[in-house]
Amino acid sequence: MELHQLRCFVAAAEQLHFGHAAQQLQMLPSALGRQIRLLEEDLGARLFARTTRAVSLTEDGATLLRDARAILARVEAVENNLRNRSRAGAARRLRVGAIDSAAAGLLPPLLRDFRDKHPDIAVQLLEDKTVRLLPKILTGALDLAFVRPPDSADKRLEFRDLLQETAIVAFPQRHALAERKSITLAQIADEAMLVPDRRSRPHSHDLTIKLFEQAGLTPRIVQVADEKQTIIHLVATKLGVAIVPRWTTRMAVSGVRFVPLRPKQSGPVGRLPLAAAWLRGSRDPARDAMLAVLEARLRSYAREA
Repeated sequence: MELHQLRCFVAAAEQLHFGHAAQQLQMLPSALGRQIRLLEEDLGARLFARTTRAVSLTEDGATLLRDARAILARVEAVENNLRNRSRAGAARRLRVGAIDSAAAGLLPPLLRDFRDKHPDIAVQLLEDKTVRLLPKILTGALDLAFVRPPDSADKRLEFRDLLQETAIVAFPQRHALAERKSITLAQIADEAMLVPDRRSRPHSHDLTIKLFEQAGLTPRIVQVADEKQTIIHLVATKLGVAIVPRWTTRMAVSGVRFVPLRPKQSGPVGRLPLAAAWLRGSRDPARDAMLAVLEARLRSYAREA
């Protein structure tokens, strides 16, 4: 005996018309009739007396109807209770997406501070690229994301500019310039450059291009790669040098030295923007709680960027 069979039986017993009961359950009359027959076979009892003109309940059918209603009411109560518990649990869960830069730099101290203030909220993390994170906010798969702000933002999304990440240069460890305290674009003008793919990392790609343009130079690009970790490993193999965010120094890759970059002029050109993004007009206490912690500690986080 299955719950679906009981629901079919109760609908037929209350309607005393298989066609109307099937319509109520949005199924074919033949499918309803089959469920009733299976239930009767399982119980070894006739539940309906059928004639060419009418359907009525047998004595066993009337007994089962009373018990089936009680069973289904109890099942519905259990289901509702679990759904309510699930909703309450969801309110204590925050799904956060982050680009690799934010996952390595901003999120560790932010999550530490957030957990201190809100230990009851579980945070689920997803690391991906901006072009993949923003659609997940729109579909409801993420509540909050830390991304590079796009040049053309979807109006359904809300953005909060957070900080600008400092650019540095990654050299092979034994490179002639690797021991410098700082470096200029002119000093690496003739170096083989490794850059991210613009289709997936437009900000990181454009950072190198714009820095060279600002200095009146053209980069000699020898390799494009999708992941920053791949680029750092390529630097270690002496394939070239790369301009990367400062957080990249936290990667445990041997054979690479990082040197601060001195841009031709101060300003945002030599830095990478980081922003928080969420669904415009949505209400989410857990998300707002994280944004409040972020706002309170932003200056401290920005000093490490």
